[in-house]
Amino acid sequence: MVHSLVWVALAAALAPLLSALIGRVVRIPVVVIEIVLGLLIGPAILGWVDDLTLISGFASIGLALLFFMAGTEIDFARIKGRPLNRSIAGWLISLVGGLIAGLLIGPSVPAAVYIGIALSSTALGTLLPILIDTGQLRRPFGIAVTAVGAVGEFGPLVAISVFLSARKPGAATVVLLAFVAVAVGAILLAATGKHQRLHGLITATLHTSGQFAVRLVIALVAALAGLSILLGLDMLLGAFAAGVLVQFLLQSATPADRAQVHSKLDAVAFGLLVPIFFINTGVGFDLDALVHDKTALVYLVVFLILLLILRGLPGLLSAPAGATRSERRALALMAATGLPIIVAVTAIGAERGELPTAMAAALVGAGMLSVLLYPMVATLILGKAHGFPPDPLPAGESSVDPAGSEG
Repeated sequence: MVHSLVWVALAAALAPLLSALIGRVVRIPVVVIEIVLGLLIGPAILGWVDDLTLISGFASIGLALLFFMAGTEIDFARIKGRPLNRSIAGWLISLVGGLIAGLLIGPSVPAAVYIGIALSSTALGTLLPILIDTGQLRRPFGIAVTAVGAVGEFGPLVAISVFLSARKPGAATVVLLAFVAVAVGAILLAATGKHQRLHGLITATLHTSGQFAVRLVIALVAALAGLSILLGLDMLLGAFAAGVLVQFLLQSATPADRAQVHSKLDAVAFGLLVPIFFINTGVGFDLDALVHDKTALVYLVVFLILLLILRGLPGLLSAPAGATRSERRALALMAATGLPIIVAVTAIGAERGELPTAMAAALVGAGMLSVLLYPMVATLILGKAHGFPPDPLPAGESSVDPAGSEG
């Protein structure tokens, strides 16, 4: 158990170094490198990691924190209205199309549900750092991508809770609405008032061993994730809701304190636990099922194309008014970029025995390739069209990204 944890820790430390080195030639999101390193040290190749007893626990917390951070990164004020409404419509089209594709490809109705949800996802956490680096985050194109990504992460979580719950869809929907009511109520309370005593305590412990802000966040994630599990929903829904809650809770804090808290959360999430989740994904990746099964390789190519057709094309509904042809192409490619939800939903399907192992491996492989290829091509298209002008910052804002740079 200990030597397996050591290898995972070494892989986590090596991943950003390799990303920076390879980045001199081509930009590869660090999550892809983390999965590849996990695959390398796992049973499929070198076999250095063979006991996942401890690592799996850390990986589950890392997955929850990944979706928590996604909840903190969404700027609702920017995406509300037309971008959000059109993104919801586009996601519903993607989900229906994915379910139809799953019924045609999958061996059963449950397998079709897993495939449909996976093909309707968008990896917002991968896209935000790219938008920041290219100066597009606050521009109409970046707002459209953010809206598509936000719905592409939250929508599948809702679908997982409704369709993959132990309850029947009708009962699961009622429970989901009850959870949403509790979460929205908490968010509304967080959005009102200055919370001066709370922020005073946060400020007083920012540079002490108390670290109240970090401990409060972990408690909120545990509480909402635990509530979602208690209600028979997916824990990621609770983690995402906790991220939104913390975002509104901190909005009345001083900019300096917000930046400090975000920096500490980045350190806990992206410096420790999220990398373990992606490396663990690589360790558990069934390479034999993919390599030695020609059908699985065909599935991989099919799923990669379906992501572009079923998720990328509906994403064009969110294109801002007056978008150029280059921006529309880039938007479709970014909308089709998916991995975390794909990993999560295929893990559920494989664990329950409702999604064939080869098909699950093909979906994850397609997700990895989408993260590797689609944003890179989109960046090249945007670079030729815009030359990436600097992203103007409002007065008093730092140029440092408080949301982190995990791919």
